[in-house]
Amino acid sequence: MSRPNKFSFYVIVAILSLAAGVAYKSREMGITTTLPDSVRQVAAETFFNTTLSTPEGIPQAMSQWQGKVIVVNFWATWCLPCRDEIPELIDTYTTYHQKDFVIVGIAIDNAEKVAAFSKEFNINYPVLAGEFDAFTLAEAMGNPQGALPFTVTIDRNGTIIDTHLGRIKKQQIEKIIQPIL
Repeated sequence: MSRPNKFSFYVIVAILSLAAGVAYKSREMGITTTLPDSVRQVAAETFFNTTLSTPEGIPQAMSQWQGKVIVVNFWATWCLPCRDEIPELIDTYTTYHQKDFVIVGIAIDNAEKVAAFSKEFNINYPVLAGEFDAFTLAEAMGNPQGALPFTVTIDRNGTIIDTHLGRIKKQQIEKIIQPIL
């Protein structure tokens, strides 16, 4: 291999290694954000005033979950960290759903893909196909970057108590919800 080709090869390997490291770290790292009280109130009101449809096209008002502890998870079928966290969300819902707790998965995807994905993963909590409306709702709830996954926790009083950008694990959710269940 000639000297310029060898140098190009090493540069390409270095760039690919760096990209893989950044992708892995961002996948594992989550960022908890804090919303100002005024934004928190408006965000919760926006959520409870929203209606989205199930993958089968049945409208669901978010207000049906008022009075419960709610974990709202914005995700997409093509999002690898989203796919990684869904089994833990399923397990969390299985553990706590009898305690006035609900996870609401809002997919930023089309209904067909969401239906197939939900069936494949045996998702046991309510899933809605928000398509592009979900981006608007996620932004209103504290995610102006539009990054996924994005998780919001709302207490029984309808107050947003936590927002988390990036993959979330069951232990993190438990730490947030156990004191308020």
